[in-house]
Amino acid sequence: MIYWEIFLAFFIPGILGYGGGPASIPLIENEVVDRYGWMSVNEFSEVLALGNALPGPIATKMAGYIGYQQGGILGSFVGMFATVAPSLILMIVLLGFLYKYKDSPKVKRMTTYIRPTIAVLLGVMAFSFFSTAYIDTGIWQTLFLIVISFLLLEKWKVHPALVIVGAMGYGAIFIT
Repeated sequence: MIYWEIFLAFFIPGILGYGGGPASIPLIENEVVDRYGWMSVNEFSEVLALGNALPGPIATKMAGYIGYQQGGILGSFVGMFATVAPSLILMIVLLGFLYKYKDSPKVKRMTTYIRPTIAVLLGVMAFSFFSTAYIDTGIWQTLFLIVISFLLLEKWKVHPALVIVGAMGYGAIFIT
């Protein structure tokens, strides 16, 4: 029964606070503190602070912690799954519609409009990373990493994960 309660405690806020962001936090608090009484408001605020301190979506981290506290490892899994299930279900349904109408001129036009937008967003992000790297490490270190990364990816077809790990290793050893 506890696993069903954990599922409901995080699935309902996942539906209403789509995306797991700050909008779902009061909904989770209502379920965890008021409805089920698993923790006090003070304890919940501590879990929220912990969730904010770690990288990634807040709601899934909170679901993992509270689920583990109430139902062990399986409870943690149930809580995290319940948090992402609404988004997962919606993605599958929307993907089904997109696949069904993939040959439609409207869908093709939509994807044609989306691609440049994504390219611009990725370009802005890359420029932001470049400017931050330039300010933090200097132009020569930044250019070296760009050239080596480009050669590894394009000329020698090294997997991107290995290039990232190599760049992190280089940064850990040579950049202070």
